[in-house]
Amino acid sequence: MLKENLENVLKNIADSEERSGRKKGDVTLIAVSKTKPVEMIKEVYDLGVRDFGENRVQELTEKYDKLPSDIRWHLIGHLQTNKVKYIIDKAYMIHSVDSLKLANEISREAVKHSVTANILIEVNVSGEESKFGVSPEDLEDLIRKISVLPAIRIRGLMTVAPYVVDSEENRQFFIKMKQFAVDITRKNIDNVNMDCLSMGMSGDYTVAVEEGATFVRVGTSIFCERNYK
Repeated sequence: MLKENLENVLKNIADSEERSGRKKGDVTLIAVSKTKPVEMIKEVYDLGVRDFGENRVQELTEKYDKLPSDIRWHLIGHLQTNKVKYIIDKAYMIHSVDSLKLANEISREAVKHSVTANILIEVNVSGEESKFGVSPEDLEDLIRKISVLPAIRIRGLMTVAPYVVDSEENRQFFIKMKQFAVDITRKNIDNVNMDCLSMGMSGDYTVAVEEGATFVRVGTSIFCERNYK
């Protein structure tokens, strides 16, 4: 079942790349493994996936030592400042940076651990009150303030689009995110790169790929429904 699910997701990504005139392999699949056991993650790893996403720091740290060292772990959920120290040397990329306070803490811990933290700035592109992320209006200001911090590398942007039945409804948000990335690139801000655009989940990842995503975060379509017990 996992093999079939994964093959289906990868085919959908490839088809979306082709439809939108992008090169095959432009998009990296992040298998969102939250609440899933190590055995299941290893099965997907053995099928060739190397990028896995976790929402919670505790889950990432618990799985980190039990799985192969060449996995690239992505912290995709909201990150509290007091948890940064636990994942600073374990997460390949932190997708959910949405405040200067959090960035300062990441910088401090990165310096302490002699690592460079790859981060994405989370944007609340839909304006939903329940969502984390910086507002589009404050995006450039936040990027400029974070860009001067030591041991941090801004690699791009991330968003969590609204939950919708029709994925086409989210196309507008993905188009905006791509435009934000283009606009920031034109500013030529030191230490800021916009080569990563993390957007699209199980319900809308094909549309996200068509509009420029470089990372799609897919859990349910690979692992099936989550077990929250």
